[in-house]
Amino acid sequence: MYIKNTNVVNALKTEGAGDIMNKTRSGCKDIWNAFMAEGAKFGHNDIPVCPTTAKEMPRDIVTWEEAKTIYKKQIASGNTDFLYDAYVCFYIDDYKFDGARGIWHDYNHLLKVLRHFSGAITPDFSTYQDFPEPIKIYATYRMRLMGYWLGKNGIPVINNVRWGTAETYRYCFEGIPHNDIVAIGTVGGSPRKHTDRIRFEEGLAEMMRVLCPHTIIIYGSANYSCLKKLEERGVIILAYPSKTNKVFTGRAKK
Repeated sequence: MYIKNTNVVNALKTEGAGDIMNKTRSGCKDIWNAFMAEGAKFGHNDIPVCPTTAKEMPRDIVTWEEAKTIYKKQIASGNTDFLYDAYVCFYIDDYKFDGARGIWHDYNHLLKVLRHFSGAITPDFSTYQDFPEPIKIYATYRMRLMGYWLGKNGIPVINNVRWGTAETYRYCFEGIPHNDIVAIGTVGGSPRKHTDRIRFEEGLAEMMRVLCPHTIIIYGSANYSCLKKLEERGVIILAYPSKTNKVFTGRAKK
């Protein structure tokens, strides 16, 4: 990745986001979380680079909602030093982790909770097809920035990849290391419907062309021919059941 030659990015590179904020007038607040970008590198579209800091594959994956419930129960019972052996993902509706009280604003709580888990899949801020382009770019920016910041704070992270329709390809893969591990979700706006599957398969093919990952973590079903073809090519596909799938599997065993 290259550093784009803009005043803001150059200032972040040479001085650090914290230094920039310290030079502003008294009373100013960093509502853009610019401090998270301190020391970061940026791509051509000013998307921060988020290195993979995970050293091992997850044994399990839980959603942010599940993680918060686990955290609250453990803390309430006085077990303040617990470690839950699972990665936390954000493959849930945005309103459940974004917004005025979400992770973007209450990042300290996010970090506090994640320290009790094995790692995190970077946030899955949505890039819906009918969103205006600036919102989709901003969602991608926040995915990488929060992932970079979490990694810098000692959280093992794996990059989530989120694409939309073809116009997102110019930036949606930016900031993710090549020939590495990536994660995608097949829940929610999954490839189950025919129209979604076409978009999913086209985006998956472009992701492979651009990023060439050696391992793809799937949250949800991996029972799709396009993923099986990647396995035949030697790509490691690791599928983890979604929360809903766990519930139905549990019922079936009773």
